[in-house]
Amino acid sequence: MKYRMLVAGLLMVFPAFSLWAQRAFTPDDLVTWERITRQSISDDGKWVAVQFTPWQGDSRVEVYTAADGKQVFATMPAGKFEFTASSRYLVQEEVPPVSLTDSLKLKKVKKEQMPMNVLTIHDLQGKTSWKVDSLKSYRLARKADWIAYQQGRKDSVLYVASLDGTQRLTLPNVSAYGFSAEGASLYFITADSLDGIRPGLYGWTAGLTQPKLLKAGKGVFSGCTFDKEGRQLAFLYADSKKEASAASSLWLSTGMGEAREAVTTATPGVPAGWVISPNGVLSFSEDGSRLFLGTAPKPLEKDTTVLDEYRPNVQVWSWDEPVQYTVQQYNLKNEQKRTYRALYQVAAGRLVQLADTLAPDIQLAPKGAGEWALVFTSRPYSLASMWEGRTRSDYYRVSLADGTRQPVSTADYTSYRLSPAGRYAYGYCAPDSCWYTIELATGKKVPVTVALKYPVWDEENDVPDYPAPYGVTGWTEGDERLLVNDRYDIWSLDPQGNDAPVCLTRNGRAEGIRYTWVDLDPETEAVSLTGAQVLTGFHEARKTTAVYRTVLGGSKAPQQVLGGDYRFGKVQKAAEADRLLYTRERFDVYPDVWSADLTCKKPVQLTHGIRQQDEYLWGSAELVSWTSFDGTPLEGILYKPANFDPSKKYPMVVNFYERNSETLYQYRTPEAHRSTIDYHLYLSNGYLVFNPDIRYRDGYPGESCYNCLMPGISMVESKGFVDSSHIGAQGHSWGGYQVAYLATRTGKFAAIESGAPVVNMFSAYGGIRWGSGLNRSFQYEHTQSRLGATPWSGPVRYFENSPLFLMDKVTTPILIMHNDSDGHVPWYQGIEYFVALKRLQKPAWMLNYPGEPHWPLRLANKLDFQKRMFQFFNHYLKGEPMPAWMKDGIPAVKQPYELGY
Repeated sequence: MKYRMLVAGLLMVFPAFSLWAQRAFTPDDLVTWERITRQSISDDGKWVAVQFTPWQGDSRVEVYTAADGKQVFATMPAGKFEFTASSRYLVQEEVPPVSLTDSLKLKKVKKEQMPMNVLTIHDLQGKTSWKVDSLKSYRLARKADWIAYQQGRKDSVLYVASLDGTQRLTLPNVSAYGFSAEGASLYFITADSLDGIRPGLYGWTAGLTQPKLLKAGKGVFSGCTFDKEGRQLAFLYADSKKEASAASSLWLSTGMGEAREAVTTATPGVPAGWVISPNGVLSFSEDGSRLFLGTAPKPLEKDTTVLDEYRPNVQVWSWDEPVQYTVQQYNLKNEQKRTYRALYQVAAGRLVQLADTLAPDIQLAPKGAGEWALVFTSRPYSLASMWEGRTRSDYYRVSLADGTRQPVSTADYTSYRLSPAGRYAYGYCAPDSCWYTIELATGKKVPVTVALKYPVWDEENDVPDYPAPYGVTGWTEGDERLLVNDRYDIWSLDPQGNDAPVCLTRNGRAEGIRYTWVDLDPETEAVSLTGAQVLTGFHEARKTTAVYRTVLGGSKAPQQVLGGDYRFGKVQKAAEADRLLYTRERFDVYPDVWSADLTCKKPVQLTHGIRQQDEYLWGSAELVSWTSFDGTPLEGILYKPANFDPSKKYPMVVNFYERNSETLYQYRTPEAHRSTIDYHLYLSNGYLVFNPDIRYRDGYPGESCYNCLMPGISMVESKGFVDSSHIGAQGHSWGGYQVAYLATRTGKFAAIESGAPVVNMFSAYGGIRWGSGLNRSFQYEHTQSRLGATPWSGPVRYFENSPLFLMDKVTTPILIMHNDSDGHVPWYQGIEYFVALKRLQKPAWMLNYPGEPHWPLRLANKLDFQKRMFQFFNHYLKGEPMPAWMKDGIPAVKQPYELGY
């Protein structure tokens, strides 16, 4: 296999398209667009790697020096990559070209004969590299500069090497292996006794000349897990596969010593009739003193004395079962593998069962800290959650020392988490619109935001339900203060509720800036009030996002360090250096990667993905405002085509969902979208695109949409450049419902595409969301559909908001897309829509991508959807010829052979 190394100085990533006239996008162009899928900075802040990936084709990784933005090298085709903690090495996979693998697939080449990846280890300091061909798998000891890998599909030899190439170990017959998170501790499992090596589990670490046998055996090893430092290794073992599928025993090795059996089914603390489950996850606390594992009742065994043909196959749905049968069915595989968390105290050699069938779910403090856990169950309230739209739970504090538990909250709508040090449980209770803490040592529950003078809940909530919170920033060191957000600012709260709330960001509400804290050190749980912090701030009026520096516990308002008419995002920091990475974007500015020190006074642009735009016509975005029919001030975004001429008349597509004006400065990446138009495809082909905000009144979602959207269209029309007889509308899911409703209320639109719409709220109310098993009633009573009533308490609302009952009023040609595996909206809604229009002999087409869910996911299907929708609108809004699939249809017998474009 041939790999291409693109070296700085020779690399020409994008041709100079500006030498030629710019052109319009075609649907096929969308899949070639390269977007940045990953960016990473080395711990020392000197190196940056960025991956560009087209929707279809080969990825490319570019490596830069962070300080000056010079490209060091690039590789293509490229796979995943990772810097080591020493920052000396970049480990990267190179993959076979897509064109090569496609051609081999067409030739029916077997999978085992297909080309394999290559692993390249780049020495960034020495400017050298070495490769591993025919890569089967690898594991990296990131913080120790060691690597383990296997080659060839059938070869089981494991090679362990230092990244500088000076040391190498060869281990035969290895079936599984892995490194510790820190250091270079390695485990590996040998499958048989060839080459004189006994089968079993072995350990090795840098400094050992030979691996050590930790546990001999030909049975099944699973769940191998090191503690953070690599000093302890825990694993499960069973003598056979049959035994392993039902029960295993827990083993523990310390300091690469011989493993000892720590827990079996006979160990005190394991509930009677329960086993150590291989489905559980082993994990150590950060200090290594605690080992968490999963236990479970012994699995049920099927009666093998009765033939399947004599056993009936029936489901029994009961009206009073605590969990809806369809939910049980959806969760069946997970429930069959459910385990219950237990704790093994390493020093004491004691097992403590924490969760059980009465309280199966658990919240532990991050890194296994603290003296308490929180166990809970929502099972008694599962059924009601389907119409309430939220779940209640019974909570218990459980001691990590002895497993004793006490109730701390019953039938609570709050979803609690544990603070970093494990002193508190905390969460937001929607019915109270309040944040609560529970001191786990005492069980004391405190409403900590009642004294805060501004709402911590969504001030713009427009569904018939309790408002959602703005969120939580985190905790300070030692769980001393809880930091929560209101609409604009970050507040410091006393978790005991004694001290008054303190506004840390000071000017957010006054300036109309929504501050968000940026976590620059993911390994640290606490938020510092004394050290410099980075925030992003969204300006509500201008719709821009800036970057700020501040000391949260200081006396000054945050200082802006990056701003302008842009949207900044993806801010990250080098682990061991004061060097930032971030992106800067606008509708017409590609989100390229930039680097800067913490002052951001001399930022450096690294990538130049914007060069792709030189080939294409590119539109513009502007904020517009108007007033709804009921007097509500509204905003939206009007997108204008390239080379816009206000003296001309343009066709327009109205595309919307709920509220999107805040995305004014968002870069819309060209894409064959699964559910919406691609704005650049339409703008470059001479369309206007209008995206209005919609604000809703409970019980009247359809009429709310009409009241907001129609005067918005009139406002745009008043500017004089809209071809008013050629306006289309497009929406999907909730947007699909709204455009379906509009078709019954107005003949304004020349064409409408409605994706996965609800048209009959009566039948949809009783439907199932097959992607979860839940009944859909909550959606109508409390959430997005916004009816705020049941069909029997408010039947008129269901009737008035159901487009199906006004199909005879429709005069607009309709394109429907609804897939037969939709797990959100029953696809029978699309069928009801299509059949009604067909019965009334109104122009309508329906697209079904068999096996696809709420939206098509396969790229070929997404591209097909874009092509057909584009042809549909081009015909009705621009007068282009009707394509064959619209004119003649595609009969079932021809469907595998013809596309009808």
